[in-house]
Amino acid sequence: MKKIFWDLVSTIKNGQLVNKLVVKHIKKKNCEMLLNILWDEGYIIGYKTSISNPAIIKIYLKYNVDKSPAITNFKIISKSSLKIYYSLKQLWKINDNQGLIVLSTNKGLLSLSSCKKFGIGGEPVLIIK
Repeated sequence: MKKIFWDLVSTIKNGQLVNKLVVKHIKKKNCEMLLNILWDEGYIIGYKTSISNPAIIKIYLKYNVDKSPAITNFKIISKSSLKIYYSLKQLWKINDNQGLIVLSTNKGLLSLSSCKKFGIGGEPVLIIK
């Protein structure tokens, strides 16, 4: 994964630590794929392209009723020093209760449930809790 992708993860994490409502990030395809997954699973309110600068995305962060962040932890699974790949058979053995697992596949970034639905394996990138 590119450095810009990991910058997005740290931007969201740091924004929620200081209770910001909106954070900004550079617009890239991989970043938009991750934001789509986070939006579909209910971890962020949404995102949109900035009107003044179309190369920037505004991300609207979500908080629970007790003002705690919706995303409590990002955990990196596969690193450049240690690549892990899961086949479809191995994906069915993974528990969904440990958090949202994001995988890098030949179709782009997908959640674990989407990979099971499409019948493809891939490289696990993140666990989001």
